[in-house]
Amino acid sequence: MIGTTVEWYDFYLYGTASALVLGPLFFPHASAAGGTLAAFATYAVGFAARPLGGALAGHFGDRIGRSTVLVASLLLMGLATVGIGLLPTYASIGLAAPLLLTAFRLLQGVSAGIEWGGAVLLTVEHAPARRRGLYGAFPQTGSALGMILASSAFAVTRAAFGGDAFLAWGWRIPFLLSGVLVIVGLVVRLTVADSPEFVTLRESGGVRRAPVLDVLRRYPREVALTTAMRIGQNGLYTLYTVFLLTYITRRIGSDGASVVLVATLTVSVLGLASTPLWGALSDRVGRRPVYLFGAVFTVAFAAPAFLLIDTGSGAAIVGAFVIAITLGHDSQYGPQAAYFAELFPLEVRYSGASLGYAIGAVLGGGLTPLIAAAALDAAGGRPWWVAGYLALISAITAAAAFAAPETAPARGGTAPSGDTATPSGDTDRQEVPA
Repeated sequence: MIGTTVEWYDFYLYGTASALVLGPLFFPHASAAGGTLAAFATYAVGFAARPLGGALAGHFGDRIGRSTVLVASLLLMGLATVGIGLLPTYASIGLAAPLLLTAFRLLQGVSAGIEWGGAVLLTVEHAPARRRGLYGAFPQTGSALGMILASSAFAVTRAAFGGDAFLAWGWRIPFLLSGVLVIVGLVVRLTVADSPEFVTLRESGGVRRAPVLDVLRRYPREVALTTAMRIGQNGLYTLYTVFLLTYITRRIGSDGASVVLVATLTVSVLGLASTPLWGALSDRVGRRPVYLFGAVFTVAFAAPAFLLIDTGSGAAIVGAFVIAITLGHDSQYGPQAAYFAELFPLEVRYSGASLGYAIGAVLGGGLTPLIAAAALDAAGGRPWWVAGYLALISAITAAAAFAAPETAPARGGTAPSGDTATPSGDTDRQEVPA
């Protein structure tokens, strides 16, 4: 959880910065809307690189171990984030500035693609079979902790240095602080060993020579399902924490950024409790019904959320965030680690879970700010196309959750089906009743 917190702190810093400062600093010749679109495009680049990170992580994580790969991931993310903090702007080095910014964002994306699978698999594989939902939710809370740190860092620096100083150099401070956090994360992460079941697999020679190719060949349905189940969950979170920062600021003025930062901090703090609670609930009633609830709820709440947001009331905006994230997002994110892990057998688990997670992040979170900004512009500033887009991707996730097999063990029953997963198309896959 601590290592994942550091990773997501770094990754979310860029999302906040892309909405607040990167446009004028690195794309100064574009219009205000064009600069924001350009900044969101570089934000999307980080998501586009995540499948590459997932493939690399799957190959090495399923062959040499989860813990070794996670140390490399943390180092890569820290170097890229500190590099952004030291990067000269367009005014200093011209076109090289946005090119280098994009390169660092690519490295962040590769690292994020490596990180998630290893972190959740270490946790889930160490956990008791009937508490995997709860245990797997704890590295998921690293996302909320990372967002708390990132949002707090920007809120404090904006308040401490004011608008001009913050735009000139204050925005760099949160990025440079990453160096300190990476050291803390490394100290913790270097003490974490691989799970006994993976060590046994490796020592017995059961690792695959090409696990990524194997999972795509033997488990394409599971990869497709995890991808689709990720799209709506990640799209929802990115829409609220990145796109709405720009949308609300334009709606209610300079105070909008502060309102969104407060709302983001609020849902992140609540997520520290709600994410494990949803994970624990999935241990009792099953992964699928909990996940399906979150996706369907998001479809239903997409339009009402914008009605609340467009009132301009700070309380209404925070309320919309709390309802959408705590009920819609966290109910998917809580059981997600255990669910994705259990859909794949041990020897290709890192590859399968990471690929589905990373590809879904590209199609959901990576494209969402860009598509939402374009949809808002095309609709003349009205948000209903944006709400429709969120409802669409959440409906895709709901359909995938409905089609996915239940993997949680029945109370008093056998082990999760993910331990004995069979290739797609085989007739001997048995669904474990919720």
